[in-house]
Amino acid sequence: MGAHTRWAQLLDILGNQGHVSIAEAAERLDCSSATIRRDMDELARQSLLTRTRGGAVVSSVAYNLPLRYKTARKADEKQRIAKAVAGLVPSGSVVGINGGTTTTEVARELAVRTDPGGRADGVVLTVVTNAINIANELAIRPHVKVVVTGGVARPNSYELVGPLVTSALQSLTFDCTILGVDAVHPHFGAATHDESEASANRSLGERGGTVIVVADSSKLRRRAFARVCALDAVSTLVTDKDAPESFVEEITAQGIEVLCV
Repeated sequence: MGAHTRWAQLLDILGNQGHVSIAEAAERLDCSSATIRRDMDELARQSLLTRTRGGAVVSSVAYNLPLRYKTARKADEKQRIAKAVAGLVPSGSVVGINGGTTTTEVARELAVRTDPGGRADGVVLTVVTNAINIANELAIRPHVKVVVTGGVARPNSYELVGPLVTSALQSLTFDCTILGVDAVHPHFGAATHDESEASANRSLGERGGTVIVVADSSKLRRRAFARVCALDAVSTLVTDKDAPESFVEEITAQGIEVLCV
């Protein structure tokens, strides 16, 4: 197992339980205590955890870990969600996409999707995004036109935020906007941990004819600091099969289509 993979799994354990000992981490990751100790020291140096005697605890920034450390979480579910969402986007659409692990998977599915005739170069798709990692991946696809908003880059999410995002979007309209969020609550709506990201994502959502929210089941019935939009602005929620039935019924009752894939 490579160092990056160990770090991601170690941070995932901390994100779920808040603390972990060196012995427990070594057993769960099937490596030596010395290796775990070095990993914890390195992650502490990056301010991604706080070292304790014999282990580590979640640090003050762990609630919003950098994107590169979140890719392993519910990876299969996110890929299924991405395939389902790509199937909702007709060829020729103008699509707004924000940053995040699930929306990155959606962008990858859109990039390789073929039209009914089976000719990938016949698919014309315009993607407007404030996520520089998504723009980077799509820029090499000749059949995808990529439009990037201005803004200030946030290292945790690779998203561009700030007033330049809003000004860049003022004269644009999309067929649909695909939003990844940190929380979906029946009353509070779709939300994220950072207010600047929420503002940029809200601007993207307001330009879309329809809004598709993508969120795995771990984010359902949760609240986050900054609301992106109320649920009455959402057309479709795409999540995974572990979504609680009671939650799905409550959201559906508000007139929102819910796809559990």
